[in-house]
Amino acid sequence: MICITVYCRNGAYTGFDAAGHAEYEESGRDIICAAASALIVNTVNSIETLTDNTVEDEKEEDGFSSCRFPDGLDRDGALLMESLILGLKQMAEIRDASDNKPYVTLLFEEVQEDAES
Repeated sequence: MICITVYCRNGAYTGFDAAGHAEYEESGRDIICAAASALIVNTVNSIETLTDNTVEDEKEEDGFSSCRFPDGLDRDGALLMESLILGLKQMAEIRDASDNKPYVTLLFEEVQEDAES
């Protein structure tokens, strides 16, 4: 299962992590993984390219992806995150026919202010 955790502080997006594999199909043929990856990569690229927001992202070969917005997001960046979340929520409704488990889970986590802030 792909698990995406979206981090917020006081209602504003601060970043997200994505980890795991959908296991819908074998590696290289998994359309669920491909769709989730496309949504995530396009969102990060769009925020970096189309807005003035600062993005710190990290991708690993095992499917883990991490993205942080150290200075927060402006209205355009937040809209792009809302678009990502919309797509991921729709994907989270897709269930395995044999056991009804989702291929994608979407979690939201409120983070506290940094001790240095």
